[in-house]
Amino acid sequence: MRTPAVLLLALAACTGESRPKTPFDGAAAFGYVRTQLAFGFRIPGTEGHRRTGDWIVARMRAAADTVIEQRFTHVTVKGDTLPLRNILARFRPGDPQRVLYVTHWDSRPVSDQAPDPAQRTLPMPGANDGASGVAMFVALAEALKKTPPTMGVDLLFVDGEDYGSFDDGKDVLLGSRWFAAHPPETGYRPLYGVLWDMIGKHDTRFPQEQFSVQRAPEVVSLVWKKAASLGYQGTFLPTVGLAITDDHIPLLDAGMHVIDVIDYDYPEHHTPADTLGRVSQRSLQISGDVAFSLLHD
Repeated sequence: MRTPAVLLLALAACTGESRPKTPFDGAAAFGYVRTQLAFGFRIPGTEGHRRTGDWIVARMRAAADTVIEQRFTHVTVKGDTLPLRNILARFRPGDPQRVLYVTHWDSRPVSDQAPDPAQRTLPMPGANDGASGVAMFVALAEALKKTPPTMGVDLLFVDGEDYGSFDDGKDVLLGSRWFAAHPPETGYRPLYGVLWDMIGKHDTRFPQEQFSVQRAPEVVSLVWKKAASLGYQGTFLPTVGLAITDDHIPLLDAGMHVIDVIDYDYPEHHTPADTLGRVSQRSLQISGDVAFSLLHD
């Protein structure tokens, strides 16, 4: 039976959309999600957290020009002392024209949004919420080592984003708040910044996060236009979504124009079901292609 021409065209379009558009390796990124989950829960103060941090530092030292660790402690409202560290990987560190990319690398100690109340005290794996952004950054760093960016680039892995309560703002966004108060040099002002959070689910869709549109609309426009130029307008949607309290807020408050690329429509968010099976290599490829392309204009 002959396939109708219109179907052939549709199949060709779908195949084209799924092909990598840059040297970024989505398959490698997917493997890096698996690697992080194998270390165990990335809850500050645990062995899995320490091992994951050491692994990120080692991977960044192999790819970036400079790696800075910001180690600090935070005392929670319950009186626990958390050992935390931000990891900053820098490409072309002497270039004053810089772009800042941000992701968080910790995982949440409780699954407070689990449908089953009995599971709400369990730790969350954080495959999409945390590991997907880190995996994209590690694969991106490897691509940038092979094809250097045209400007300075800072890949910032922040710690302690997801520890406490977003209802009252206690014990959350700890790494981004620390970085905002302790930048790598006096007067640090990147050209713009992008927070990449929860980027790996199947058939991900990114509406334009509301605080980003209100406070850094030019960056939203830049990123969404780049995505459209790559054929990813079906993933980066031209609609305004929710206003989300995330790691971009402390950076915006510090005067940095940082937006949030996030797909918050994720039923497994803060549940034990946020596992490797919820993550898509194709979604990682799309985010990686856009992130890479922005750095090579």
